[in-house]
Amino acid sequence: MPTRLLLLADTHLPKRARDLPAEVWHAVDDADVVVHAGDWVDVALLDELEARSARLVACWGNNDHGALRERLPEVGRIEVEGLALGVVHETGQAKGREDRMSSAYANLDVLVFGHSHIPWDTTTTTGLRLLNPGSPTDRRRQPHCTYMTATADDGELRDVTLHRLPPRA
Repeated sequence: MPTRLLLLADTHLPKRARDLPAEVWHAVDDADVVVHAGDWVDVALLDELEARSARLVACWGNNDHGALRERLPEVGRIEVEGLALGVVHETGQAKGREDRMSSAYANLDVLVFGHSHIPWDTTTTTGLRLLNPGSPTDRRRQPHCTYMTATADDGELRDVTLHRLPPRA
């Protein structure tokens, strides 16, 4: 049965925004699995996503401390519809990322990451799919705040979509 995934990273609440955009909360409600690649900043969002998500897989980021590091792993892992999916905050510089991650995560099919706030979607020569959803709250030098959705089904990742959020008022 297809599983709907929501991919988030670098939410930085409440420093970069007071809350997630309404569109993202709707996506949380629609998702079977929410994946968050770290830099939460405040444990309140973790509490809310745990309560509201059908299933949450997540990790801590470099800006996460205290209870966030106590409650979350550095690398989160899940098996979903025959896919081995991992989530980590940092993967280092873009140059050489595919080779480094293929080596470090040889047992995964999909690795979701964050840190840069730059959306990323590539597949390595070993078949590892690397996805960075960007940030739904802090676009930095990007033209839009973003997040991703995808579908896991029968061992395949399908319908990977980067969603651009409208500018905040």
